[in-house]
Amino acid sequence: MDGEVFGHTPEGEAVQRFRISGGGLTAHVMSWGAAVQDLRLDGHDAPLVLGYEGFDDYFHHSPHFGATAGRYANRIANGAFVIDGRHCLTDRNFLGKHTLHGGARGFGKRVWNVALHGPDFVTFALHSANHDMGFPGALDATCTYRLKIPGTLSVEYTATAEEPTICNLANHSYFNLDDGGSGEVLDHRLTIAAGAYLPVDAEAIPTGVVQPVDGTAFDFRLSRPVRMEEAGVQLAYDHNFCLAATRGPLRHAATLRGARSGVQMDVWTTEPGLQFYAGKNLEQQGTRGLGGRAYRPFAGLCLEAQIWPDSPNRPYFPQATLWPGERCHQVTEYRFGLPR
Repeated sequence: MDGEVFGHTPEGEAVQRFRISGGGLTAHVMSWGAAVQDLRLDGHDAPLVLGYEGFDDYFHHSPHFGATAGRYANRIANGAFVIDGRHCLTDRNFLGKHTLHGGARGFGKRVWNVALHGPDFVTFALHSANHDMGFPGALDATCTYRLKIPGTLSVEYTATAEEPTICNLANHSYFNLDDGGSGEVLDHRLTIAAGAYLPVDAEAIPTGVVQPVDGTAFDFRLSRPVRMEEAGVQLAYDHNFCLAATRGPLRHAATLRGARSGVQMDVWTTEPGLQFYAGKNLEQQGTRGLGGRAYRPFAGLCLEAQIWPDSPNRPYFPQATLWPGERCHQVTEYRFGLPR
């Protein structure tokens, strides 16, 4: 229950890792990035997520494996936005032009404090100072991982701020429900409860159009394989699917089923958007994942529940504004089950 030291940052900060279990699941979560390091389902041999065995690989190589993305998950065009009449410039860590997942030292690349822990849960806490990565206002965030019956990994975020700011947190786990990442997820069957998605430009920034999925390769309203090729090339899905116009009560967002294992994952969330990333850029040369697996492109996929990307610059998108005196509260549940 007291955890273990999983590694140290170059600055000497200790990274703690905890083992929690409940509802037929066992997880290892760590204070670096408030991240899920490993996740297992009773009766299924392989890990459900991609990750590393040691901390050094997380620090040097991880593409946000299991981490909490923030202070603003996903992209902000040109690292610029206006809030409460104030022009803000945030760290441009994506293509040297845009902000991605809160900047080069976003929340997924910090050591969080351990606030509470028990046999089936851990709560991490982080203080983000005013002007951290360019974001206005000091902010205090928590991330609670809890394992519940039946087979549920609950991810709960809270945040408060001292000045007007933006806050959009998301879990960035990569899932493979067949073999833990030894093979591809392209034959997994996916359902997304969204009638529209956000097209993006050549730099993965939303164009501003809210496009119906009807008649497109982005229609996942009925279960179908992730595999979708154009001219023999797999589509590089990395798009927001529009679940709702605002944050609300828990609702079903997606269902993923392993092609060979039959293991199923249902995603339920309070968030209005779901970023589906199919893992095209997962080539991990020179490193090995959990169990010594060599991860290749499409070895895992992400279903990140969040506010729509670049919303500070699109007033007609759901907004991530957090005002003093308010409390941001986000919940996403990943519900797993074996084939019946």
